[in-house]
Amino acid sequence: MKVFQKIYANPERVAEQFARHLAEWMAESEKEQYHIALSGGSTPRLLFDMLAKDYANKFPWEIIHFWWGDERCVPPDDADSNYGMTRRHLLDHIDISEGNIHRVRGENDPETEAIRYAKEIQEFLPMQNGWPVFDLIMLGLGTDGHTASIFPHQMELLKDPNVCVVATHPDSGQHRISLSGGVINEGQRIAFLATGVSKAEKYSEIVEQKGSFESYPASYINPEKGELYWFIDQAAAGQ
Repeated sequence: MKVFQKIYANPERVAEQFARHLAEWMAESEKEQYHIALSGGSTPRLLFDMLAKDYANKFPWEIIHFWWGDERCVPPDDADSNYGMTRRHLLDHIDISEGNIHRVRGENDPETEAIRYAKEIQEFLPMQNGWPVFDLIMLGLGTDGHTASIFPHQMELLKDPNVCVVATHPDSGQHRISLSGGVINEGQRIAFLATGVSKAEKYSEIVEQKGSFESYPASYINPEKGELYWFIDQAAAGQ
C-alpha cells in the first residue's frame, strides 16, 4: 500500500486540488470505464460545485459510473440524502447518462436495499479476492473516527462478509447503508477528504498510530494493493 498525505490551506483549496487530482488521474490512466464511490459532507459539496463549474466539459462523464460509499435511509429529496446533495451540486449540471448514476434507494427497507445494491455493484464492477473493485472510493473522517457509515460501536462491519451493510447512527438511531470494510480495502484508490480543526485529533492518532487509533474505523482502511490518499487542510493537520 502506498500512502500520500496532501495538505492545503483551507477546504476550498482541498476541493480545488482534489478536482485537479481527479483530472490528472483520468488523463494518465485512460481506463475504458471508471467506477467511483462518492461520499457526503461539506468538503465533497465544495468539490461537486467546483467540478460542475470548472470541469463540466473536461471530464469523460460518459465512461464514469457514480456510486455511493454510504447513504442515509431517507428518500432522495430529503435534506439528509447524500445522493440528493450530489444531484443538486453536480449531477444536474453535467452531461451524464442516468444509467451511469447508481443511487442507494434510501426510501426502501434497509436490509432489502443493502442486498439489492450489493447485487448491482457486483453486476457492474470487476471482482478481485471475492470483492468488487472500485477505481476510486471517496471517504470522510468523522469526529469520532468513523468513515463511510461504519461507526466505532459497530466495528464488526469492517469484517462483514457482505458487500453492503446496514449501519445505525449511534446518536440518532438513523439507519444507513454502507460499503463494508472488505469492499473499501479492495479499492484501487482510496481518498479521505477531511477538513477543519475538529478532525485534527483523530487524523493525528490514525496516521501516527497513537492514542486510541485502534478504536476508530477509519484506521482500518488499508488497501493492501491500492493507494491511500489523505487530502486535508491545515486545520485538520493541526497546523
